[in-house]
Amino acid sequence: MQSKITRSALTELDTPCLILGVFSDRQLSEPAKTVDAAAGGALTKVVEQGDLDGKAGNALMLYGLSGLKAQRVLLVQCGKPEELDRSAYDKVLKGALARLDAARLGSAVSTLCVLEPQGMDLEQRVRYSVLTAAQSAYRYTETKKPAAEAAEPLAVLDCWIGDDHEAETAERACAQALAIAAGVALARDLSNLPGNICTPTYLADQANRLAETSAKLEAEILDEAAMAELGMGALLSVSRGSREPAKLILMHYRGGEDSDQPIVLVGKGLTFDAGGISIKPSEAMDEMKYDMCGGASVIGTLRALAELDLPLNVIGVVPASENLPDGAANKPGDIVTSLSGQTIEILNTDAEGRLILCDALTYVERFEPAAVVDMATLTGACIVGLGRHPSGLFANDDRLAEALTKAGEVSADRVWRMPLWDDYQQQLDSNFADMANIGGRDGGAITAACFLSRYTKAYSWAHLDIAGTAWLTGKEKGATGRPVPLLSQFLIERAGTSD
Repeated sequence: MQSKITRSALTELDTPCLILGVFSDRQLSEPAKTVDAAAGGALTKVVEQGDLDGKAGNALMLYGLSGLKAQRVLLVQCGKPEELDRSAYDKVLKGALARLDAARLGSAVSTLCVLEPQGMDLEQRVRYSVLTAAQSAYRYTETKKPAAEAAEPLAVLDCWIGDDHEAETAERACAQALAIAAGVALARDLSNLPGNICTPTYLADQANRLAETSAKLEAEILDEAAMAELGMGALLSVSRGSREPAKLILMHYRGGEDSDQPIVLVGKGLTFDAGGISIKPSEAMDEMKYDMCGGASVIGTLRALAELDLPLNVIGVVPASENLPDGAANKPGDIVTSLSGQTIEILNTDAEGRLILCDALTYVERFEPAAVVDMATLTGACIVGLGRHPSGLFANDDRLAEALTKAGEVSADRVWRMPLWDDYQQQLDSNFADMANIGGRDGGAITAACFLSRYTKAYSWAHLDIAGTAWLTGKEKGATGRPVPLLSQFLIERAGTSD
């Protein structure tokens, strides 16, 4: 999707559709008042008839208004001005986009960015508007052709602002949104692909292809022989049950000085997870192709980063494997030795994500990172605890946790911090190894994070459990691209700090 900032006179905008806001009690927004005056009070007459009354997001399309170059005007109900917050703004945007989609319009100009939801400045409004529109326009087409009668998705959404002094801020936000949207779309495409196409080797190939698009990006792929030589016994124990070889995917973005410590992003890349010997129920097992959404988000964020051209050094790391039952697969009770030298008793082979992550988290110590953030569709327990709205956040560094929480609020890709107390560590005790790979039913998301924390003591670290946020299930099944917006915002803010 394309987008730009426009400051042209509203009456002179030659567009298939001009989007205007209307508040409760039939109050026109300021841009709507300008258009109403040019159209001889036509908007006031329509609004007074009550067709737009109701909840935020209701929309009404008008045609053939005099005094305008716009072919249509779309009025969108915005609710009460004092109740317009991010949630209501989201409903307004999505209501407008749904009506554009129903009208099969490929281009529009929105004035909704001049509304002032509580807690959202212009930069956030523009970025959120463009990113929401791009998300709405996303279509998965890799293995399914669009229906012959299907309309083309929205291709252009320009944002109108009335203040010339805000143009630079708005244009920067628009460019950032388009970069993030490209990263989100890549993450969604990779995640939505079936496991027979998106294998660890395929993910590695995509990383190499992405690296070719930017002089600041470089990809490096470690195969199983290299990982075995290093001693990655935990990761390789998972891949033994699959015919698809594991890969450790490394992507280096060099936008800072050579002496700058890198931010490291680590994403779980289980391209299909059947659970291994502890096999999962067959119902909805197809969705286990989404067990690589963490890895896809790392690759998507690196794409956004390359377009954002931030002055940072960032390393993306994706341990990629399948987890299948086979004669060589892990068995409950097996003990493996991780890259750190710590031994792990595998009590449940379906708790494999932490096995591939722990070796990757040990490996990244060599980069002397400023901070490490891992993301993984790690536990169903996180969905039970938090639902599907925020991602779970665990961290050994309060400042890092606060930065990620702030970035989540700004990007509307929210997180909720969970405890990482030593009290939970004893649940991982094993009679036969340094630790077990599960800690029992109680606090499952927490004990999974506690397991990872044993491999991250050398640096500032945060873990995002994205099991509830990485994809939608049911009728709207599909990847969301989260947490690419969160990570991108975190990096944008990090690039603006001195530490």
